[in-house]
Amino acid sequence: MDALVNSLPTISWHNILAAGLRILVILVAAWIALYLLRRGLHRLERQLALRTRKEGEPLTESAKRIDTLIRLLRQGIYLVLWIIVVLLILRQAGIDITPLLAGAGIIGLAVGFGAQSLVKDLISGFFFLLENQVRVGDVAMVNGTGGLVEAINFRTIILRDLSGTVHIFPNGSVTTMANMTREWSAYVFELGVAYKEDTDRVVAIINQVGAEMKADPAYGRFMLDELPELFGVDKFGDSAVVIKGRLKTTPIKQWELGREFLRRIKKAFDDQGVEIPFPHRTLYMGDASKPFDIRTSQK
Repeated sequence: MDALVNSLPTISWHNILAAGLRILVILVAAWIALYLLRRGLHRLERQLALRTRKEGEPLTESAKRIDTLIRLLRQGIYLVLWIIVVLLILRQAGIDITPLLAGAGIIGLAVGFGAQSLVKDLISGFFFLLENQVRVGDVAMVNGTGGLVEAINFRTIILRDLSGTVHIFPNGSVTTMANMTREWSAYVFELGVAYKEDTDRVVAIINQVGAEMKADPAYGRFMLDELPELFGVDKFGDSAVVIKGRLKTTPIKQWELGREFLRRIKKAFDDQGVEIPFPHRTLYMGDASKPFDIRTSQK
């Protein structure tokens, strides 16, 4: 007790008060920075929501994606801010933070080498969400594998193909991605007719089928154009003239409308007498050849 009393006169109360004021200023500045960051993140969230509404993304999916993105940003920024605040307070308290920084650097370097793939996956997943490259419910081709996107996480993207197989890709390993249902989709068709058919007449029949589908409430609401977009005669095949075109549809409806379109095309061609050819061969024996005498024998 006497030692404590004797040491009181040696304490520099002026320095302690100055350090306390500096720490208070740091805390107030940190509080202001947190307030501004919250305002900025809230504004960013509103802008992302507005952009997704303009793009026609479902509200449930956009809200989930935006909430995940904002939460990641908030956690990362808050962590960095508080680390800086703690280091500044320790420095004002007279603690040498140089060994702490050196130790943190060594630990960070070791963790960085050991978790390169994880960090790469997290950064790639962040940009997938930020740039809205693909969404849950889209049909996409990832590294050559196609399927329905069931989940997009910060580390992985999950697809389920037509057979029900689930494919999981680390975000950092995604080198190619093709989104087949972004904003609108299309069903590309190639219709082969016999060489004897009038292609203008065939085109008129195709347009008539497309107009009937557009007038059908069950299918017309998914078609973006009044008529199929016909590219014309695309090639001369071995036994058919190929007419190529496409149906523009709302996302992920191209296969349903395409199958119905082909069914109606088959019926229309049959009704109008348009021949859909199939590969066949004709064998010529020559005029002087005699018929083959074919007999059956039983033993």
